[in-house]
Amino acid sequence: MRVIDAWVNAAMPRTPAAWQVDVAENVFKRSVDSIFRTFSAEELIDQMDEAEVQLAVLTLQADRPSKAILGYAEKHPARFAYSVLVDPSRGMKAVRQLEALARSHDVKLARVIPCLHDAAPNDRMYYPLYAKCIELGLPISVNTGIPGPALPARHQDPIHLDDVCLFFSELKVIMANGADPWWDVAIRLMKRFDNLYLMTSAFAPHYLPPSLLQYMNARGGHKVMFATDFPFLTMSRCASEARALGLHELALSNYLHANAERVLFSRADSSTSPTAGS
Repeated sequence: MRVIDAWVNAAMPRTPAAWQVDVAENVFKRSVDSIFRTFSAEELIDQMDEAEVQLAVLTLQADRPSKAILGYAEKHPARFAYSVLVDPSRGMKAVRQLEALARSHDVKLARVIPCLHDAAPNDRMYYPLYAKCIELGLPISVNTGIPGPALPARHQDPIHLDDVCLFFSELKVIMANGADPWWDVAIRLMKRFDNLYLMTSAFAPHYLPPSLLQYMNARGGHKVMFATDFPFLTMSRCASEARALGLHELALSNYLHANAERVLFSRADSSTSPTAGS
């Protein structure tokens, strides 16, 4: 069964911040050397092939996109696309950087991580970014759930997205990194808003709660998408655990690829969509 990994980090900082070291060593139990480096396109493709991942969405920094990583999709357009991580505190400069990347490269979504900015996603500083995403037709992922490192957790309660989804009803919002311990709030919000989704990045599928699996097997089959946050979690581990969740065939297919294909790639021309040529 095909897989789209909706969050892959190909270029990790060689000098990580203290919180990044903390999350690598103490949350994911990985060595710093194995995480904080740049992975070549060939290394990624080997990892993808082992896990039967057809396409990976690589993360770029809005203010300093890696020229090397930008070449991956040019060389392997059927295997890679991009997301752009934006710092909303930088105002319109960050918004313009996102727009420039989206207009020149195969960008599929924007990202924000509220715990890094000490501001919930309903803060006014995010609103120019949300408006630009609607204009560009880009979904945006917003990290939810208590973060692994020692960063402010209160800003990542998914209830803050109630304001966002009410005001920006056209915006496709994806709760990223799960929603622990607020899973039931996240599920209730997805039932409330047509354009609200969830991505299980940075959350090993084995540990997904029964309430979410029940939702995925029932009315929420079109709402939840697979992602790893590689290299913190490996593609092979996450794909293997996902297939062992006990989801029925349609729910598993939706989770592993169809939901990401519809939500992230619906803007793409059929000649560049991940199903082209299959």
